[in-house]
Amino acid sequence: MVVVSYDISDDKLRATFSKFLGKFGYRLQYSVFKIENSRHILNNIVQEIENKFSKKFDEKDSVIIFKLSSNCEIIKYGYAKHEDE
Repeated sequence: MVVVSYDISDDKLRATFSKFLGKFGYRLQYSVFKIENSRHILNNIVQEIENKFSKKFDEKDSVIIFKLSSNCEIIKYGYAKHEDE
């Protein structure tokens, strides 16, 4: 599983990036996506970000990918606490 967090200043690029991530996972918060899939698919997502999107990012933009293992502990509060039910 990966969590992708982004802060992209250009509205059009941000919308395109959000739609791209939405094909593979779901939105946790406005600019945070959770993607659960095979390692192969996750590697393809990283490659597409590097090949297609990273060239369009400027110095104000930020994308962070957190690769989480099955050993990671996730603690949830509020709405997120009931998400798995």
